[in-house]
Amino acid sequence: MLEQVKALIDEINSFSVTNSDELENFRLTFLSKNGKVQSLFKMMGKVPKEEKAAFGKAMNDAKNIAQARFDALKSEFESSTTSAKTALDDITLTAPTLPIGSLHPLTQTLEDMKKIFYRLGFTIADGPEIEDDFHNFTALNFPPNHPARDEQDTFFIRKSDDPDVDDLVLRTHTSPVQIRLMEKQAPPIRAIMPGRVYRNEAVSAKSYFLFHQVEALYVDKNVSVADLKETLITFVKLMYGSDVKYRLRPGFFPFTEPSLEMDVWWESNGKGKWLEILGSGMVDPNVFKASGIDPEVYTGFAWGMGVERIAILKHGIDDIRSFYENDIRFLEQFN
Repeated sequence: MLEQVKALIDEINSFSVTNSDELENFRLTFLSKNGKVQSLFKMMGKVPKEEKAAFGKAMNDAKNIAQARFDALKSEFESSTTSAKTALDDITLTAPTLPIGSLHPLTQTLEDMKKIFYRLGFTIADGPEIEDDFHNFTALNFPPNHPARDEQDTFFIRKSDDPDVDDLVLRTHTSPVQIRLMEKQAPPIRAIMPGRVYRNEAVSAKSYFLFHQVEALYVDKNVSVADLKETLITFVKLMYGSDVKYRLRPGFFPFTEPSLEMDVWWESNGKGKWLEILGSGMVDPNVFKASGIDPEVYTGFAWGMGVERIAILKHGIDDIRSFYENDIRFLEQFN
């Protein structure tokens, strides 16, 4: 892989540029979104783990070399053009090119997910990150002794033994937004709920105490499991390509019945395994009753998926902590 980068740098340095038209051709060839530099960046997921750091550094060097040559040639051509003008003619000059940032990879992934769900007819709903016990647990059919209610799994803002005082928590999922939406809006409902959630978990390569979810809710008359399966399959094909390998299998969640989990085949360093990307199911009648919707009239499905997990699969990243360390060398790969 490093040989490819070296060859790319040699091509950048030897590319003939003698006028502004050839300079634009240089930019399109190397620096555009579909140029050779970006194309090599997209191969990061196929680079062996032990070579990622060296490959990333070499690619950043190649990008910087291409940008520096482009800027130097552009300045040279502009100088030769403006030098022939009089001071009176030269009333405008092109501002110097300044480095600009780009969207964080998690933001890029979330935007891709939103675009897909917009195409499928979903709107966006939002809610508070500090939630009460009713919306975070009780309305979602969590029994009083469920492990998720323990302090080992949940960040409590206020916890009281007084039954008249509702506990406050940092929401553990964006499902409470579904409850709030059903409380104030009559069906039909078709919306996604993106946002940050919090779990009292140890930080590791596969888990973090803060992450992002996109949950969804579709409620109407005669909604079926077939509708749920078709929506999920359409999503993974639009996100990962029509040749993506996926599977649906039975699961269990307090707020859905029946429940399904979805896995996608993930390959890294020549090895592959199934990686769960979401949990889903038909909304439990108890959840409808808690939200003021008649389960005898309406049915619906819901799911929740982690944005970090979707991004890991999309870009071949093997450590969730990379998203939060603010390492510029990592983030520059997504420019």
